[in-house]
Amino acid sequence: MRMPRPVWILLAALAVAPPPGRAAIVIDLSYVDTGSLQYQRFKSFVDAAVAGNPGYAFAAADAALMYKLTGQAQYATLAVQMVEAQVAAAEAAIIAGDRPEISGDSYLHVGPMIEDLALTYDWCAGHVSTSQRTRWASYAQQAVWNVWNPTQAQWGGHPFPWSGWGVNDPANNYHYSFLRATLYWGLASNDSNWLDLLHDAKWPAQLAYTAGIPGGGSQEGTGYGLSHGTLFELYRVWRDSRGVDIGNQNAHVRDSIRWWIHATVPTRDRVAAIGDQARVSEPVIYDYHRKLMLQARSVSNDAAARDDAAWWLQVISNQDMESGFNYRYNLLPAGSGGTPPAQLVYHAPGTGQLFARTGWDTGALWLNFSAGPYVQSHAHQDQGSFTLFQGDWLAVTENIWTHSGIQQGTDTHNVLRFEHAGSIVPQRVETQSTLAVTPGAGGNVHAVADLTPAYDGDPAVGNWQRTIDLVGRTLTVSDAFTLGSGVSATFQVNTPAQPIIDGLTATAGALRIRVLSPANATLSALDWTTRSDANETYHSGWRLDIAGGSNGYVVELSTSDVIFSNGFDGT
Repeated sequence: MRMPRPVWILLAALAVAPPPGRAAIVIDLSYVDTGSLQYQRFKSFVDAAVAGNPGYAFAAADAALMYKLTGQAQYATLAVQMVEAQVAAAEAAIIAGDRPEISGDSYLHVGPMIEDLALTYDWCAGHVSTSQRTRWASYAQQAVWNVWNPTQAQWGGHPFPWSGWGVNDPANNYHYSFLRATLYWGLASNDSNWLDLLHDAKWPAQLAYTAGIPGGGSQEGTGYGLSHGTLFELYRVWRDSRGVDIGNQNAHVRDSIRWWIHATVPTRDRVAAIGDQARVSEPVIYDYHRKLMLQARSVSNDAAARDDAAWWLQVISNQDMESGFNYRYNLLPAGSGGTPPAQLVYHAPGTGQLFARTGWDTGALWLNFSAGPYVQSHAHQDQGSFTLFQGDWLAVTENIWTHSGIQQGTDTHNVLRFEHAGSIVPQRVETQSTLAVTPGAGGNVHAVADLTPAYDGDPAVGNWQRTIDLVGRTLTVSDAFTLGSGVSATFQVNTPAQPIIDGLTATAGALRIRVLSPANATLSALDWTTRSDANETYHSGWRLDIAGGSNGYVVELSTSDVIFSNGFDGT
């Protein structure tokens, strides 16, 4: 059937596609050390696929990269076979009047799928037939066009509009998949429509956004925020292919290196539990963290930040990618030497995160405190929440012990829980709390947060100010608030260990919690496993509820400096 005119206009650009043999996707691969263990592991992974035993999530891009590095035909042959299978399956779906797999989940996977096609189309051009090039190009053009034109999207002349989720949100992980597809296909096809779209609209919007989040990191948190590894990779490919270094046009890449280092707990095997953790509920360091830092280090031109990144890459628990489908990223140089940052306190106002620690040794006490923008769907109602870690989690969101990893409500975080008529008063998205930070020596910090905006004018919460003081291994949390009629405020501390209550003091593992005010406070403990139902499983964890405050609380949390639950000795 006849396509809408705009699609034909875009398809006409294929007339200027580079001929076979011309490498339009230019990526500087001079960093690859073919004598390294990392290279041998990657080659073995690809060779297994050539032999008919592909590992989990093996991609055509893996085979195309190995062909680019070696020139050996078996790798190009495999890449072509895989992309042909993708396109043929899409054509079959279209003929049947359906939409192809690439459009699933609001086009979330369009980036890696088009990257597979584009790298093979370009780098393996001599092994792609003329008819394949025509068919692949038509499919890729339609996929990318559909991404940016959601209400007009179609396949085979049949309308398949979609929501457009993330299309205009440069903070959203879906958006980076869309940029990825557009970049790789734009370069492979030499299509000025896509390259101009990136140059004139998408990159300026992306840079304007990242320039507006000082301190680095992602407003989606430490789960979905790992998608910045893809964003940084796209900066690198654009630089190598187009000669324009957009990754250093603002401080976001440099600052993100430091953000992730400070977000890493002292034992160097986990990161702060900020936002949804859908892949795995406890934010254990994995390949994606390593990939993000490798990409950031390869993009940044800041020598000190690259030095910090090299240190982090050498000391984290993930030294060699765990999963074969990430081996190619480990070809990027991790650097050598390096030292941890001089700072022990780091405030990133763009994401509303404060990190502090008593030192860079594995036995240090570490604090994370949240107060700032609450603007993304994967962010949580955690404005005013704190996390403490020493050897293991001491006080942490209950979300990390859930099956889903996406429990966003205030009841799972270390905040004040406001309730009215038996219902929890929620924090509201599209709000901005404020935080004033005064760092001290040795990781000590004083910070004052105005969290009233998080309730967006709800009369249940007239105002809420939380002050935190970390001095040595003692955190004092002071709350001042006014409540609407019939509203109560409960001070919450979620802990992995059961709180043992003795008057105004509770002990949960190595954490001691002492209520300094009010004198008439009452303490009780909730076993989260008793809350499991058909909608969520709480695997473990406890919550200490401190009630009785009518206008404020003062609570002291302290820990031993010699007891570590996971065997670290503090050195």
